[in-house]
Amino acid sequence: MRFVVVTGMSGGGKATAIKILEDAGYYCVDNLPVRLIGKFMELVNQPGSNVSRVCLGLDVRADQPFVYVEEVLEELRSRGYDYEILFMEASDETLVKRYKETRRAHPVAPGGRVEEGIAREREILRQIRSAADYVIDTSNLLVRELREQLFRIFVEDREYDSLMISIMSFGFKNGIPADADLVFDVRFLPNPYYVEKLKHLTGNDPEVREFVNSYPQTGEFMDKLLDMVRFLIPHYVEEGKNSLVIAIGCTGGQHRSVTMANRLYEALQGGGSYGLSLHHRDLR
Repeated sequence: MRFVVVTGMSGGGKATAIKILEDAGYYCVDNLPVRLIGKFMELVNQPGSNVSRVCLGLDVRADQPFVYVEEVLEELRSRGYDYEILFMEASDETLVKRYKETRRAHPVAPGGRVEEGIAREREILRQIRSAADYVIDTSNLLVRELREQLFRIFVEDREYDSLMISIMSFGFKNGIPADADLVFDVRFLPNPYYVEKLKHLTGNDPEVREFVNSYPQTGEFMDKLLDMVRFLIPHYVEEGKNSLVIAIGCTGGQHRSVTMANRLYEALQGGGSYGLSLHHRDLR
């Protein structure tokens, strides 16, 4: 029987991950009281049980110290129950934004600031995160991309993409993305904005793409960028980094940055030990 424990930061996507696994055929139970976890495992492992894949959701709650969860999991392993831990997380900025959108109180700071709750929760979950088999950062993931990643790991049994690379275009006039790890400025390239027939198009349109790619410095820049990124990726994976945001900026985030982000995304597809997503932050 395959037993997956899903935990992580509140607002990090745990509920979504459990729903995806349920759709994939897993028998899912969320927020089971800690004292019932052992009994639950006994029931699903009884002779004649037709349950072959189980997902158990566990999170931080005010009514039970999380250390009890870790103790129960250790006890399960000592009794011969093997399990995998999937840890869902997101950047502090993303978590704050999600809480503000839903207007929910944080579970470990119900009467305080969301930022304080996030900091406390990170400390509480520090140990189980370090023991996790899979860590997925959903800061820049679409639900579709998360589904593909979970299916790859828990349904198709394919190699886990331990590094999720998010490629983002943006406009400098709107500020540099706060979560960017690598930032590249392509404002040195000729600007399609000053060509009347291209002004109201974007880097997703073939006319703009052709214009930007027609200059020799574009290809030279892309060659150097790809060489550096491909050099860095295996070292990031080796160091255990699970999220890399590559931001490419131009003035308004409409033409050059979109073209170059698309080109980088296409060049990195099918590269192997990483997942890949594309986002145009400031595109009209």
